[in-house]
Amino acid sequence: MNSKRELGGIVFIEILPENSLGLVTVVVKKKESPQAWEVAKGVKLGSAILVEGTYPPISLSKRGREFKADKLEVISTPRAPLPVDLTLKTGIHFDTRLRYRYLLLRTKEERALFKIRANVLKIAREFLEKKGFLEVNTPKICGAGAEGGATVFELEYFGRTAYLAQSPQLYKQMLMTGLTKVYEITPYFRAEKHHTTRHLNESWAIDLEMGFIKGMEDVMEVLEELVCHIIEGVRKECEEEIEILGVEIDSPRRPFARLKYDKVLEILNEEGIHIEWGEDLGDAEERALGKVMKNEGYNLYFITHYPWKTKPFYIMKEDGLSRSFDLDYKGLEISSGGQREHRYEELIKNIREKGLNPKDFEFYLEAFKYGMPPHGGWAVGVERLLMKMLNIDNIRETILFPRDIQRLIP
Repeated sequence: MNSKRELGGIVFIEILPENSLGLVTVVVKKKESPQAWEVAKGVKLGSAILVEGTYPPISLSKRGREFKADKLEVISTPRAPLPVDLTLKTGIHFDTRLRYRYLLLRTKEERALFKIRANVLKIAREFLEKKGFLEVNTPKICGAGAEGGATVFELEYFGRTAYLAQSPQLYKQMLMTGLTKVYEITPYFRAEKHHTTRHLNESWAIDLEMGFIKGMEDVMEVLEELVCHIIEGVRKECEEEIEILGVEIDSPRRPFARLKYDKVLEILNEEGIHIEWGEDLGDAEERALGKVMKNEGYNLYFITHYPWKTKPFYIMKEDGLSRSFDLDYKGLEISSGGQREHRYEELIKNIREKGLNPKDFEFYLEAFKYGMPPHGGWAVGVERLLMKMLNIDNIRETILFPRDIQRLIP
């Protein structure tokens, strides 16, 4: 129960039943239902209630569909005043909002956001299944990090060192020896000490890998199709949610622009932003490029052929560059991918060149001894996609219980 008001011998109670976005105004009249009216008068804000009755043929309420109560039962009563205003008439501090997200899900605004998130994953699954991809589940406790370095969470595992999965990368590549079209919707764990509006330490991604490709363009085309399908699917299936959030979702311009890394440096240089060749793009560079591309009519665009030294060991190398790409959405990277190195000896060279020990990846390398086809793939960050699609400023708003450098509870 989100609000209550009394008018003479009538009590009006506003609720959001089940997972609905439609507000229901429960009308309890003393003359018609004295028992229910007595209960309604004493019910506390935030109580869980069970109501029996009927919907009248004509509804007079302007705030939601009316429901005429014949019986009302209080299932649970709050032991303390609610810490947030569920009418949203008073401001709620951002940290308070995150802390009490589970209570704010009693509001249609918060529900709308997470119903869109659920639809994004549903639409993605439907699209990939129709494309012949099989959903798989890979370990989240691993013996080696997918990318190594200091961004892995270590844990003790029965006397051995283990890591939370940075991504399913190594496992989905190994699967290419037996299944050549797979995807996974999965959490990522990154031990990065960021305090930005676009980073989380636990995030979710739609991860894909496909074999027998001719080049990275094959996987880029699937990614472009998927992202467009998600955006158009949300536009079509979530009209009510979009209206509640007060956002506009634009249809992407296709095909997405494709910019090589060297061209991006030229564009940034013209904007007065200078970075050394071989450096990765930071937040400021991505935002600046996003403004330029918006003026060109593109909200979504690929950046390709990064210097290999900026990419992980499993990306295929070509003349000092990489067969890799990022997909940016309004100045934010939402996906990265590319063609993988499938040749055993070359992969070992890559691992050593990155300063890693091939022995730490023996379980992974073994799969490349048995007829590994050319393959590639990508991962789309679910929270980042939602951020840009819904024009949300802080990534923490797009996940129910965010995990960052400060938040471990609730």
